[in-house]
Amino acid sequence: YESTLAAASISLSGDGRRAAIWNAVVQAAAAAGGEVPQAATRELLAEVSNLVEAPTVVVGGFDPRFLQLPKEVLVMVMRKHQRYFPVYEAGSGGERLLPRFITVANGPVDPAQVAVGNEAVLRARFEDATFFYKEDLKTKLEDLRPKLSGTLFQKDLGSLLDKSVRVEKLVVPLAELTGLGARGAGVVGVAQRAAALAKADLASSTVMEMTALAGTMGRHYAQKEGLEPAVCEAIFEANLPRQAGDLLPASPAGILAAAAERLDSLVGLWAAGCAPTAAADPYGLRRAAVGMLQALLSNNVSLSLRAAVKATAALQPIPVSDAQQAGVVDYIRGRLEQLLTDAGTPAEIVRAVVAERGDDPARAASTAADLKAEWEAGEGSRLRKLMAALSRPTRIVRGKEVDPSWKVDAALFELEEEKALAAAVTKVTSSLSPATASVADLLAACEPLSAPIDAYFEKVFVMCDDEAVRRNRLAFLRDLAALTKGFADLSQLPGF
Repeated sequence: YESTLAAASISLSGDGRRAAIWNAVVQAAAAAGGEVPQAATRELLAEVSNLVEAPTVVVGGFDPRFLQLPKEVLVMVMRKHQRYFPVYEAGSGGERLLPRFITVANGPVDPAQVAVGNEAVLRARFEDATFFYKEDLKTKLEDLRPKLSGTLFQKDLGSLLDKSVRVEKLVVPLAELTGLGARGAGVVGVAQRAAALAKADLASSTVMEMTALAGTMGRHYAQKEGLEPAVCEAIFEANLPRQAGDLLPASPAGILAAAAERLDSLVGLWAAGCAPTAAADPYGLRRAAVGMLQALLSNNVSLSLRAAVKATAALQPIPVSDAQQAGVVDYIRGRLEQLLTDAGTPAEIVRAVVAERGDDPARAASTAADLKAEWEAGEGSRLRKLMAALSRPTRIVRGKEVDPSWKVDAALFELEEEKALAAAVTKVTSSLSPATASVADLLAACEPLSAPIDAYFEKVFVMCDDEAVRRNRLAFLRDLAALTKGFADLSQLPGF
């Protein structure tokens, strides 16, 4: 039957059909004096190849006067609404459009007649887009912003304007928590201005017709108004990422605005009873959490999740309980675990790090990378030696009733091995600060502990008859087992 289908110009294989369409599109674009960048057509190519069984490529054109519209508007109309392949000027890197397009018809057609019909449809859509765009240019973004009051965000959290005001205010504490405010003069002001205007384009006619252009048109209109370039870019970046694989904010102001926007959604909606479940996430909170994490990780920006959530909760129009704040933090940490695991870090290493450093996603990511490198060094590595050394005190205190209030009393040390190990541990703890030390610092500082730990367990009987001495030894081993607290929970690693 395959030969019969082929004789009728029907391509049965999905991969073969995609390849045939792509080759025909590339050739048609070249014949028209342009090119179609492959990166710009990935989703469109997959969609078109599933709409036709006998593809026929047709080239059409449009009035060059429409090139005065923003490129993004033209591309959106062609690709999203009409499923056309826009044609770009050869060698422009996908920056300059030609007044040409390529469509894929199904079956044998008259290319000239099909082109005329498609050109008429596209002309009408471009005329509409031109009207909307010109109307939008008559109103500044700051004058569009009040119109957001007519769009409800959530019944307990108010309108999009209310949300915009909260996000603008949240930028200030986030700038302090992240340290981004110190990265340049005026960063906080730029971020606040961008946060205030980031959603304003949602009230524009163009974005109401093409919602996927939110942020893109905001930046364009800001540029048209002559706003500061940093503000224009941060308005765009506040909306990033929009989907998986999208661009990420890179400027300090853009990172602040993007993080504030997503934190407001997470904390507010959580408090309003709209937390995601395993079966439903109607407000896209998973996407919000992942987007915020990606912005922080890609720019190595440190941020305490607990502190950020607390600052966000203080701005909400409804109470946010401690339990709800903890729920938001745990949810974001869960998404962090998934991101790091998907990036290729073993799940055990991710859990070990997030357990201790998950409050600061960027720090957790760098720690996970360092711990992974040490883990992959093999059995003779410093990490494996430290695990072997600390596994013994951990197993002894695990399951035993060791009161957290018990303090170690050096006067109750009876043997030299106890004193030697205590001195070695004190030296390690005094030289390390979990707030600043790296995995390499930890392993280097702990390397001398193996010998005194071995000597300790050869000579010291922990569960002795003297209750005071026994408690003292258990308290000491409890503290020894917790030596890596603030770095990683080594008990999560295989073989501990």
